[in-house]
Amino acid sequence: MILHTDKYQINMMYAHWKEGTQDRRAVFDAYFRKLPFGNGFAVFAGLERIVRYLRSLHFDEESLAYLRKQEEGYDEGFFDELRRFRFTGNLYSVEEGTLVFPNEPLIRVEGRIFEAQLIETALLNFMNYQTLVATKAARIKQVAPQDILLEFGSRRAQEADAALWGARAAYLAGFDATSNLLAGMKFGIPAKGTHAHSWVQIHDSEEEAFRRYAEALPDQVTLLVDTYDTLKRGVPNAIRIAKDMEKRGKRMQSIRLDSGDLAYLSIQARRMLDEAGLSYVKIVASNDLDENTILNLKAQGARIDVWGVGTQLITAADDPALGGVYKLVAREANGRYEPAIKISGNPEKVTTPGIKDVYRIINRETDKAEADYIALADEKDVKKGERLKLFHPSHPYIYKYVENYVAEPLLKPIFLNGKQVYELPSLEQIREHHKRQLARFWPEYLRKLNPEIYPVDLSQRTYDLKTEWIRRYLKTDKDQGRRKN
Repeated sequence: MILHTDKYQINMMYAHWKEGTQDRRAVFDAYFRKLPFGNGFAVFAGLERIVRYLRSLHFDEESLAYLRKQEEGYDEGFFDELRRFRFTGNLYSVEEGTLVFPNEPLIRVEGRIFEAQLIETALLNFMNYQTLVATKAARIKQVAPQDILLEFGSRRAQEADAALWGARAAYLAGFDATSNLLAGMKFGIPAKGTHAHSWVQIHDSEEEAFRRYAEALPDQVTLLVDTYDTLKRGVPNAIRIAKDMEKRGKRMQSIRLDSGDLAYLSIQARRMLDEAGLSYVKIVASNDLDENTILNLKAQGARIDVWGVGTQLITAADDPALGGVYKLVAREANGRYEPAIKISGNPEKVTTPGIKDVYRIINRETDKAEADYIALADEKDVKKGERLKLFHPSHPYIYKYVENYVAEPLLKPIFLNGKQVYELPSLEQIREHHKRQLARFWPEYLRKLNPEIYPVDLSQRTYDLKTEWIRRYLKTDKDQGRRKN
């Protein structure tokens, strides 16, 4: 697992070792620049896997042997340094299930550059993918808040790890179950399944297939009714089996639609089931569903109770990469930290320097979130509840003052000096935390269509520091240009 990193991380570690600067301390922020899916919020996920990764981080002999074969020809002394490698730094993170927004630190890493550099790739990989899937799941939950949502994506996921951790991310953001048994076993997620078309095809008739399935699993009967003809054969055959089950004191759970016009078919199937006295039989739908399709089906009056969502969720097909980044914001100089900034021709890529904390400003009267507030770690006014000026970082003339508020710190200490100090919550606790988070926001920020932009503001000191360091580097570039001329 330790080589789950990019080669340039190892090359930079080697260069630091050669220079003797491997113990120089540095601070990195992990965050994303824009919301996926055009959404009003994202849902942070991936922390549990990051914690597991850091706890087990070390170079074994197999990894070292592989590095010896690389074209760079690393010195043998470098491998002795790697044998001693452990994560000894500090890591602060937002809790899983928290609603998060662009350009605010979600994870802060403090430690030796030798360590902080190595973990970038894996940390971003875990954070980016799981946050993306959790956000997609939350969007689907928004359009079907009272329905049952099943994660059906394992076969279409980008390999086994994506299927496993994607199922977990979907569950923490509101899904009710998964088809993936390994995810069920590892994380305690309820596992659900029906049957495939092949079950029907391998029998001489659809009715026989249904009857045999009901005999095998009499308490868990969901019948897939679209193998041949949904309304002329599938639903009538399911009704016959359901009536036979009633005679034995059993009840069919549901039928499943997996193709065709789901709105029309579900409306007709519901009518047929109700007329047969089977109002308790639910209708499950699958077939490349996502929040947009589900919203449209509901608008068409679809009578669907349970949604099986696979490919579009597990691959986040309409926006398949979060684009989170990991940027140096402070470095050790003369025995203390000084800010570090990255300047870019793209304004959105200019980083915010300095060691920072993030606070959620909660209005005491409404118990709703007013804004997220990024402040330097040594600022005291927000911690004391003093009057704050909230202003737009790009348009500072847009501002307001808040006084009667609670400032909730979002970054929690997870590792201090290499020791885990945060007890990982259960998945059920994370789900409850996520629900409480949603309740803290006005609906205007959460709605699917044209959501209001939730404010993420810089403190005055943070804004001034960023402006100062931009000017400093631009002035340096101009001075160098004059000297060249």
